[in-house]
Amino acid sequence: MRTSVRTAAAVASAASLALLLTACGGDGKGEEKGKDAAKPSATSAAPAAKALSAAELEKLVVEQADLKAHKVQKAEAGDVVKSGDVATDKAACKPIADAMSFIAPGSPAATVQRKAVAIPEKNATQDPTDAAIGALGAPVTAVTLGSYDGAGAQDALALLKTAGTECAGGFTVKSGGEQTKVSKVAPDTVTAGEEAVAFTVTSDMEGTPFISKLVVFRKGNNLAALSTISLAGEVKEQPKVLIDAQAAKLG
Repeated sequence: MRTSVRTAAAVASAASLALLLTACGGDGKGEEKGKDAAKPSATSAAPAAKALSAAELEKLVVEQADLKAHKVQKAEAGDVVKSGDVATDKAACKPIADAMSFIAPGSPAATVQRKAVAIPEKNATQDPTDAAIGALGAPVTAVTLGSYDGAGAQDALALLKTAGTECAGGFTVKSGGEQTKVSKVAPDTVTAGEEAVAFTVTSDMEGTPFISKLVVFRKGNNLAALSTISLAGEVKEQPKVLIDAQAAKLG
């Protein structure tokens, strides 16, 4: 497990996670002197959606002030990779690999990223060693916002839905010279934004199952992707507090 958190759950590493823990017209006919007038199209009836800029997205991504039980910070340059640096053996699975890797799926015009680490509740009676181990296993969520021109956000989410079906039996991710096997992609149910898709992703880490969570939801022409991993090897539930906070910021 030596690969970076930038490939999120599928290719997470203990070293990367430790760093995180120390520091998201209708049709119609008209008459014109006996001739049919041109039929208006849906695209001519309303202007195409225009993507937000990165500066505008910065105002919409979750921040520390939005989450009391998390430590939130900007993703560092080393955490963020280009989509071209992440490959899958099945083309249909690429959107899932991207969404797990601090990469907004599809073709966004602008993106921003945050890292959010859940802060374990304090227990005065807990052994300090157990508390330290528990902190290392705290869920870490990569939050990525992407803004798209036209119907780009809808198209990207549609590709993710297709990937959830076609990649249910697993796929292989290649990034940074490392190769990791995703053995299973199972659907989750999450309600957020105007439409959402969510998965439980099981990866094979040297023969041991590594279970993470992924949710991507759309608000207008913006997508929010939240990929959650834990050094303990299993994330048991979607980060509802984070999802709700990000959905609220998008309006």
